Amino acid sequence: MIKVLFVCHGNICRSPMAEFIMKDMVEKMGVKDDFYIASAATSTEEIWGGQGNPVYPPAKNELLMHGIGRTPYTDFSKKRAVQVSKADYGKYDYILCAEERNIRNTMRITGGDPDNKIMRLLDFSDNPRNIADPWYTGVFDITYSDIEEGLKAFLKHLGYEVVSVK
Repeated sequence: MIKVLFVCHGNICRSPMAEFIMKDMVEKMGVKDDFYIASAATSTEEIWGGQGNPVYPPAKNELLMHGIGRTPYTDFSKKRAVQVSKADYGKYDYILCAEERNIRNTMRITGGDPDNKIMRLLDFSDNPRNIADPWYTGVFDITYSDIEEGLKAFLKHLGYEVVSVK
């Protein structure tokens, strides 16, 4: 089983979008049992009193516009923000961050990256770059497209033939 953790700043936009877009992709490809997929934050800003905030409404809307969230496997209604932990480093094979700042903060939390498993999602693509934070840009469709691009490249890197996610 390939264990993947997606990381962004607050775990309410980019990383849960990546988590559930990938769940949708692998479910449609018929390989969901090959994966354990989750997401987390580097900060505690969206975690109040031990309970994290849910997926940000515009991120939910973007996922729903693409048909994600309608199966038990892709249902994000119970998803709450959590913070990445030191123990997560040993638990996951890949820790895929939205941007370079997330990498630095994740390494600070986990104590480094001796196994080279912390990287940006879009480092797998033909156009490596950060995924802009839609909390600030307000542009959730571009975030979705960037994540989808990274996920297709990541799955190809793993040796999977990626099928259409539409």
